[in-house]
Amino acid sequence: MPMLDPSHPLAKLLKNDKRYKFEAYAFVFESLSYAQEKMGLGQERPAEEEEADPQPKSKEGRKVERHMTGQQLCEAIRQYALEQFGLMAKAVLNSWGVHNTGDIGNIVFNLIEIGQMRKTKQDTREDFENVFDFDTALVRDFKIVPQAQAE
Repeated sequence: MPMLDPSHPLAKLLKNDKRYKFEAYAFVFESLSYAQEKMGLGQERPAEEEEADPQPKSKEGRKVERHMTGQQLCEAIRQYALEQFGLMAKAVLNSWGVHNTGDIGNIVFNLIEIGQMRKTKQDTREDFENVFDFDTALVRDFKIVPQAQAE
């Protein structure tokens, strides 16, 4: 685990909730970026709360956030894990304490509780339950796709 300032909220979370490793939290953040940048997910919407943090501004000058559903984030995590780890994706996620999509929801809501992620009023932990089965989506349906040969 990389050195983490002991006063950082994530360091405190990792000390209090030992179910998931630091890498699981980092992977959720990486997957969020992957979802937005590579998959084009995340609707822009006005921020529900005004904060001192600089946020992107809409044309009208209001703060905007990019939001995606729990199901969309789970799918992004699935695709990113397969891209990064291939057939080992399930084993890697399991080694971090992530055994099902409900665990992804627990990680997200832990991050929300410590102020590292935000949610809308409609978002719930249940949005992450049974989105896909790890054995099916990360192992059985895994396909090796050869890269196109450069001509």
